[in-house]
Amino acid sequence: MPADMNVSGVLDFKPYKPKRGEEYMNDAQIAHFRGILLDWKHKLMEEVDRTLHHMQDEAANFPDPNDRATQESEFTLELRTRDRERKLIRKIDEAIVSLDGGDYGYCEACGIEIGIRRLEARPTATLCYDCKVLEEIRERQMG
Repeated sequence: MPADMNVSGVLDFKPYKPKRGEEYMNDAQIAHFRGILLDWKHKLMEEVDRTLHHMQDEAANFPDPNDRATQESEFTLELRTRDRERKLIRKIDEAIVSLDGGDYGYCEACGIEIGIRRLEARPTATLCYDCKVLEEIRERQMG
């Protein structure tokens, strides 16, 4: 596991401490979140490379069908994980574009500030807490 990731797989970073009266999404906060997003993307890209090399190195044509099935199952699980990470990388890229455009940190639904702590917990968040809760309720009702 990379040194700057903790046991839960979450990036370790120094939480941002806003100064009294500080404007939301100022240059310091933008730099803070840009660093988090770029570091996260870098770690995910390293995992993609690691998986590719692992699959190339470990690929073998086992004569035993059970061994072959086990290897295929492991590869399938790894590829599924990498696919989820690929989608996450796309979300990170979208967050960086939003950061560059000045929209990062504001709720897409209602326009209010998402908040520093929520963004640190989920740097790709696009909804404030209340709008996210409402979205989840709607999803549950729709089935």
